Formats: sequence, structure tokens, C-alpha cells
Amino acid sequence: MIPVTKSFLPPIEEYTKQVQRAYDNGWLTNRGELVLELEQKLTDHLSLQNSTITCMNNGTIPLQIALKLLGEGGEVITTPFSYVATTSSIVWEGCTPVFVDIAPHHWTIDETLIEAAITEKTTCILATHVFGNPCNVDAIEAIAKKHRLYVIYDAAHAFGVTYKGKSIFEYGDISTCSFHATKLFHTGEGGAVFCKDPELQHRIFYSHNFGHNGPTGFHGLGINGKMSELSAAMGLAVLPYLENILSKRKNLYKLYLELLQDVKATFQQIRPGTYYNYAYFPIVFSTEEKMIKVEEGLRKANIFPRRYFYPSLNKLPYTDHVSCKVSEYISSRILCLPLFHDLSTPEVARISDSIKNLAS
Repeated sequence: MIPVTKSFLPPIEEYTKQVQRAYDNGWLTNRGELVLELEQKLTDHLSLQNSTITCMNNGTIPLQIALKLLGEGGEVITTPFSYVATTSSIVWEGCTPVFVDIAPHHWTIDETLIEAAITEKTTCILATHVFGNPCNVDAIEAIAKKHRLYVIYDAAHAFGVTYKGKSIFEYGDISTCSFHATKLFHTGEGGAVFCKDPELQHRIFYSHNFGHNGPTGFHGLGINGKMSELSAAMGLAVLPYLENILSKRKNLYKLYLELLQDVKATFQQIRPGTYYNYAYFPIVFSTEEKMIKVEEGLRKANIFPRRYFYPSLNKLPYTDHVSCKVSEYISSRILCLPLFHDLSTPEVARISDSIKNLAS
């Protein structure tokens, strides 16, 4: 069987060595030694110049905290082409998603449509770096400044991505990332929030720790978003392998492109100025029928791609069903092909040959 993705697992003795530290300390959660060390090592690895990182227990809690602090129950301009957590977090925090269609080649939010969607109720823009491909952050920042809006980036897929020479996490008022087990860098389950403004960072920090100001005092409202020491242990064991993981994925990604160049399909265009992380390999077929034929054929061959992202989020039952034609078109025709650290070149060749036969 070839799954769509597979978690990278470091040698068990390297993970248990980190876990042993937590045992020796007798400290399993509440921001112990391992979480603090992971935050510092990630700061160094990502070359963060202005942003502070706070590790959390998953990738959705950072979005929810960001929307709680900046959304203010208003309208949030967002993308229909992302994982469901992007939209569900908006609704969960009592805000209203206002969908803007996506750019047909980059698949990120179409920045040229944002201003027309702004009303007196708009509080912020929540955009996704789709499959790690950066949004037009310069244009979005200009719009936000003009209309005094906050910008939140869902950068769940963007670990290690840089744009114009700096970490993608340095853009926006808040950026969030997922460290889920299937991600390029992972902590088993986890995530992080990145913020440049010290005052906002202070609010984020106490918000993820029940609002605490010391053992008995409280700055304000909060929830439990803390990462455990056991999750941090996994992150510390995975981090040394990141360059090797990235190199392997890059080679496999380029091999897919080479082998599939004659298939009647389209591929995501990576924005110029981007150092990419090759987190996913999406392919868009000419019709939904052809995509389904390919998916079913691959599954019969014990190969399991994923319809990612589907459905277009403007079609969710708890949102207004506005038209987003580009997102709906791509969402109905897209497959993400298997891509993970120990996928072999013969397996990529097998998958590609199967697709060429099925899509003909």
C-alpha cells in the first residue's frame, strides 16, 4: 500500500532519549524544559528576526486564539480553498466568514478581490499559504493598512518556507502553523503561533494558558493550548532530520513533474521569490469525472491519493453558499498524490505511469 502521506519517525532511541529528560525532570506539561528548548531551536532554525514563537498543542488552537483576539465577532475575509479548520475556527469564535475566490494559478486568496468584500463589519483577513505557497503578502498588507484591518495567516503547510528572503511566519499580525504528525516538521500533535508585536504576543501567551498571571492571578480570558513535554520531545528528535527530509521531498516532487508533464492536467505555480518546502504534490485534472476515474484506479492499485481540499469551503453547511468559481473548479478536480520522506523513485514512477494510463 502507498498512502498519501506518512509520518517521519526518528530513531526510537533518539525520541526516548528526549522523553527520558522529561521523566528525569518529573515535568510533563506546563512549559517545561523541552518546550522551551524546542521554541529556541525553532527560532534559530527558521532564522526568525522579529517574531516570537509559542508552541501549542495543535494547529487549530492558534487560529482560534488569533480570531478570539483579533476577530472581535466581526466579518473575516477568508479563502474558500483551505482545510476546514480555517473556516470552522472563524465560525467557532463567533465571527462570520466572508469568502473571496482564489487566484487560478497560485490557488491562494485573490488579493484583487479583497477590497470589494470589505464592509464596516470587517475586522481582519485570514488567508492560507496553500500547500505552503505564499499569498501575495505585500498586497494584502497594503490593503490591511489602508482599511485598518488585522491579518492572520494560516501557514499550517508552510514550515520552512521563506519569501523574499525571510520566514513566511514573519508576515501578518499573527501566523500559525501545524505540527501534526503528517506535516514536514511534526511533534506528533502540535502547532505554533508567531507574532511580532510584543503586546499582542503577551495576549496570545496568556490566552493559551488559561489567562494566568502567576499561580493565582489572571491577565484575562484563556484556554488550554499548551504543548506537552512529550510532544516537544518528538519535535526535538525530528528537527535534526529536516534538511534530509526536505531534500528527499524536493527530488520526488521534481520527479513527479517530469514524469507527468504529458498528462492533461495543471499544477500549482509557486510564487516567485519563494524558497519552497515541497510539502504536497497536488494535480488538477481537466474534469471531475477524470479525477474520479484516476482516484478509483489508483485505489484499486493500492495507491491512496487524497481529494485535498474538498469541498470548497464556501459549500460547508454552516456558511453562506456564495459563488467562488475558481475554488469550486479546482476543488472538484484536485488530487494530492503520495509524497513522504521514504517514498521511493520506483514508487513515484509506478504512480505516474498509472495516472498516465488512467487519464488518457
